[in-house]
Amino acid sequence: MKSFDSLWIELAEKVLLRQEGSGTVAAVDAGVHTIGKKIVEEAGEVWLAAEHESDEALAQEISQLIYHLQTLMLARGLTPDDIYKYL
Repeated sequence: MKSFDSLWIELAEKVLLRQEGSGTVAAVDAGVHTIGKKIVEEAGEVWLAAEHESDEALAQEISQLIYHLQTLMLARGLTPDDIYKYL
């Protein structure tokens, strides 16, 4: 099972190594505008799942939102520590 931090390490490594065929690398390369649109979409899906779906479906949607938030962090050069200081 992955945690926020273990996912971060995995994604950062993919971007650093420019892993061929990586969706994460493609997302980061697409830029913050494209990632931002995906975050808005995923946030809406989280809300709808919370209103109308099972806890499992909601958890899946939240995990997808976290993934896209991390791609945005990578695209902007932020690290988890940059976020944690505001929690």
